[in-house]
Amino acid sequence: MIITDLTPLVLGTPWRNLVFLKLETDEGLVGVSEARSVNRTEAVLAYLAAAKGKYVLGSDPMEIEKLVHRMFVGDFARVADIAGMGIALVEIACWDLVGKALDQPVYRLLGGAVRDRIKAYANGWYTVERTPQEFHVAARRVVDRGYLALKLDPFGAGFYELEPKQKRLAISLVEAVRDAVGPDVEILVEMHGRFSPATAIEMAHELKPFRPAWVEEPVPPDNAEMLAKVAAKIDIPVATGERVHTRYEVKHLLELGCVDILQTDITQSCGLLEGKKIAAMADAQYVTFAPHNVGGPLSTAACLHLAACTTNFTIQEHFNDFVDSWVKEAASGPGYPEVKDGYFPIPGGPGLGVGLNEDFIREHPMKELHFDLFAEDWHRRIGRP
Repeated sequence: MIITDLTPLVLGTPWRNLVFLKLETDEGLVGVSEARSVNRTEAVLAYLAAAKGKYVLGSDPMEIEKLVHRMFVGDFARVADIAGMGIALVEIACWDLVGKALDQPVYRLLGGAVRDRIKAYANGWYTVERTPQEFHVAARRVVDRGYLALKLDPFGAGFYELEPKQKRLAISLVEAVRDAVGPDVEILVEMHGRFSPATAIEMAHELKPFRPAWVEEPVPPDNAEMLAKVAAKIDIPVATGERVHTRYEVKHLLELGCVDILQTDITQSCGLLEGKKIAAMADAQYVTFAPHNVGGPLSTAACLHLAACTTNFTIQEHFNDFVDSWVKEAASGPGYPEVKDGYFPIPGGPGLGVGLNEDFIREHPMKELHFDLFAEDWHRRIGRP
């Protein structure tokens, strides 16, 4: 079996573009994948166009390690988010092909299930006014839907510092959420790399009474030593890793001991097998694994296959029940990811178990947008031209 064609399709939403990929083969099997692109969709498409003839066409999709290695080292430039996403799209689609060829779900090809269900947490649910009352109501909707965990960034457009009024507001939002969900639902606090170490430490101490399960990206991801400084001075677990794209960068984080929950985004970090390797590195340091996932149904399904077979996995991010929920119509199949009573089931069907609804995707073409996490009201998930 060899790959004979590579076709990207893009579904646009108000704040994110979802890039889907089809790999066709000479045996008639088709593999699919997906990655979320916020602001660099054209760059990802350009990478795929260049990689198509250089690396992908004519390759055997069963030889995943060989193909990924060629793509990783062949361009000489270091892999970051664009190349990492392009490689991941090809790699995950290859796993889908292999699973279909062998009539097995991907997680069984990666070692087999180690759990019966996969815990989820909700994101994107707080597209409301930044008031305690509105956040309280929105949080209730999450738990009423059965979720046992939810994440929020309560900090507005803050960068490095916050005015005293904004600090009080952020604290009051988390307090309102805790009041809404009760003591047994996990609250995960996202900081989006906003803060200086001093501000991150201060805000973590202020939020401690509301028992967040983690604080995420308390400082920008470029300086791991400063993350270690923050982690040493707070007693809330630290989650990070969505903007760390290779095992070599992850190695540095783990050596510094500054991460408790690793959040590799497999759709930007070269795919499922690289994610499995990174998770194993984390496991050697007793660090748990919670893949970052801002994508639609296919990227969620890919994450679930990895979660199913990864011993140190802890919880899976999910957006699509609360923001742009219509994107769920882009795919269907026995492995389709749906949360029930706070958990995903183990995916069914061969490969990823999810296929593309191409007509639906074409009805929602790519948007030219810029999503800015440091703009006012960014949390409403509205892109700007």
